[in-house]
Formats: sequence, structure tokens, C-alpha cells
Amino acid sequence: MQSVESASSSSPASRAAAGLGSKITFAVMITVLLVAIVFAANQNHIIGWLVVAISAGWLILATAVVLFVRRGARAVNNQVKNAQATFAAQQNAQRADTASAQPAGDPMRDSKLDHSFKIVEVQTRVVNEELRKGAEADQQMIERALETIAMTSSNARDMINPDRAQQRNNDSEPPISGDVIN
Repeated sequence: MQSVESASSSSPASRAAAGLGSKITFAVMITVLLVAIVFAANQNHIIGWLVVAISAGWLILATAVVLFVRRGARAVNNQVKNAQATFAAQQNAQRADTASAQPAGDPMRDSKLDHSFKIVEVQTRVVNEELRKGAEADQQMIERALETIAMTSSNARDMINPDRAQQRNNDSEPPISGDVIN
């Protein structure tokens, strides 16, 4: 990537030097043409006018070459910039894909997650039934159900994002444990 960038974009100093060189070259060619015209007009010889025609031809040829080279350099520069933009977009897309990539389509993982959600639903139902009893509610059953919900949801999040489980282990946070109540 660096070599492409350095090849496609020259420094301002080198561009200025190249521009100065071409300006000097054109100035010399125009001077030669004007001198040839003056001598040819003064002496009115065929050889003088032949020199004028040759110097004019060289000036026209040099102008055409410079214009074509500049046009080609701009086209190449645009292609390099487009390629760099495309490459950067692909890199960003790959980074986004890998950052949000989840092991999708794993039947075992999907089955475990489905089971975890069912446990949460059942425990939520248990808590709601106990809360409807009012003062007669079994507080220990509610606490166990909430503990089961917390443990199950934490384990399900670890299945979805394995880096979370690794980070939790690195932070020496003990894993949630307890009895599962059905």
C-alpha cells in the first residue's frame, strides 16, 4: 500500500522541479522558433524557412507529448485513487464483518440458546405466579428463579459473544453458578 501511494503522489518539490524543467524547455524551443523566423524573414532564404518549419514542428510535437503525458498521468492517478478507495472500503467492510461476526448457523449453539430462552421464560412465569400470591408468595422461590434467570442469561450472552466469557475469566470474575429450577 505504501509503495503505491509513494509512486502515485510525488512531493511538491519534485513536481515544481519537473514543471520548471518543462517551462525552460518550452521557452528555449519558442526562442529558437522566433530566432529562426527573424533570420528567415531578414534573409528570405529557403533554408531559413525550412529551419522555421522544423522548429515549429518540434514545438508542436513537444506540446502534444506534454499534453498526452499529463492526461495519462492524471488518468493513472485517478485509477490509483479509485483502487485505494475500493481497497479501503473492502478493508473496512472486512473489519466490520469480523467485528460483528458471530458463529451463525451452528445448530448446537442455536439449540443451547433456545433452551436458555425457554428457561428464562419458565422462571419469569414462576416469579409472576409467586408475585400474584401477594403476601403468601414464597420469597425463596422468587430469589432462586431470579438467580436462575441471571445465570442463564449470562451463559447465553457468553455463547453469543465468546470474547465476553474470556474477558470475564481474565477479570477473575467468578462465573455465575446455582441450581436450575424447572
